[in-house]
Amino acid sequence: MTRAFPADFLFGAATAAYQIEGAAHDDGRTDSIWDTFSRIPGAVVNAENGDVACDHYHRYAGDVAVMKELGLQTYRFSTSWSRVRPDNGPVNPQGIDFYSRLVDELLGAGIKPWLTLYHWDLPQALEEKGGWANRDTAELFRDYALSVHDALGDRVGVWTTLNEPWCSAFVGYTAGVHAPGRQSKTDGLAAGHHLLLGHGLAVQALRERDPGLELGITLNLTVAKPVDPARPGDVDAARRIDGQLNRFFLDPIFRGSYPADLLDDVAHLGFTDLVRDGDLAQISQPLDSFGVNYYNGSLVSDRPTESAQLSHDPTNRATSSPFPAADGVFNHPQGLPVTAMDWEVQPDGLRELLVRVGAEYTGPAGTDLYVTENGAAYDDIVASDGSVHDADRTRFLQLHLDAVLDAIDEGVDVKGYFYWSLMDNYEWAWGYQKRFGIVRVDYDTQERTIKDSGRAYAAIVAARSLTTAAEPALAK
Repeated sequence: MTRAFPADFLFGAATAAYQIEGAAHDDGRTDSIWDTFSRIPGAVVNAENGDVACDHYHRYAGDVAVMKELGLQTYRFSTSWSRVRPDNGPVNPQGIDFYSRLVDELLGAGIKPWLTLYHWDLPQALEEKGGWANRDTAELFRDYALSVHDALGDRVGVWTTLNEPWCSAFVGYTAGVHAPGRQSKTDGLAAGHHLLLGHGLAVQALRERDPGLELGITLNLTVAKPVDPARPGDVDAARRIDGQLNRFFLDPIFRGSYPADLLDDVAHLGFTDLVRDGDLAQISQPLDSFGVNYYNGSLVSDRPTESAQLSHDPTNRATSSPFPAADGVFNHPQGLPVTAMDWEVQPDGLRELLVRVGAEYTGPAGTDLYVTENGAAYDDIVASDGSVHDADRTRFLQLHLDAVLDAIDEGVDVKGYFYWSLMDNYEWAWGYQKRFGIVRVDYDTQERTIKDSGRAYAAIVAARSLTTAAEPALAK
């Protein structure tokens, strides 16, 4: 069966500055929190860092040519605060010029630039002043956003403030798994609120500067379900995960309030003391677009599982739960196939998530809805001729695009899909051990090779349709 995508549906791919650019010390760029975190013993697998990464800073023209060969309509990338305004000082002409040249290259190839202002790489100089746990950082983020707009606003129409602020706040400041590596429930909650405040300040300032911009944010979301829907402990576990991962961000953005049950959960941590009069009105600025990042769902209980953990910390470094008020909540396996990250493959979770977000949040707000990240890491094998036959990733892509079409059939106006990632890259605390790309990167030679999954995606984009046929099932 062949299923067509809407005529205005956008197909793209996504990356992030620190994961691909390299050139960590070139042309005036200074350290971000990820440069510093990667030097902490045990923080990153093999002590790997983003100093070189995919060398995109020097190879961007060739990478854009690959995007054009794939037929991508749009490319979601992030700008590096440490490159644009090193140490949050004055604008760095060489740093901002790189993004200006990248945008020109994209436009010349007929590819729509989709700019994300913050993808986790806070200048280390600001972390030393408190980072996102310091309220001042929210206002400095607005100023940085305007600096980027000064240079690129004439050619870039789509602006995303933050990528996955849950990860920035709670994986970075509470779990300690990501930069800056803190393990504090109160710091994570402060960071979460200040990230939202920075988002609202930037949206207001950019809209005042240019009312024609398409402004939005991207959140990583999950579908949290109880192991036993009839058991109160399991139901409460799912409620807590949904509240502290999904609704912590969705409700302030779209409803101008934090959920009451969430506030009850974190009351002992003094969270409401952080929220000042006017903050929630600032955070809930109307948005033009909203991005969902989805990788897998969650099946949870207040009882431990006897099975192995569904995901593992990259290293043996001591870390904490990212959830500030979900002690005693445990993930349970669903018996689904898993990726190389040990993440379960649950495409119907994407359909369910899009239906919920569309019905409860973006639909009532009149905000366009996109899937801004979805992808899978697998242990690719390079054939003797250099090709990469990544059948599992190809199937993952097909299954999730099918789920997007299912959501559209249910009446959700999904406007586009971005595969994560365009190319293999630095996978944060996993270093270079996990490959998500539809384009392989040989880190020794920096050679790019389009994988079978990339060819399959290009065929879908060209046909603007998905052919579903009997395919081999993913291995469990």
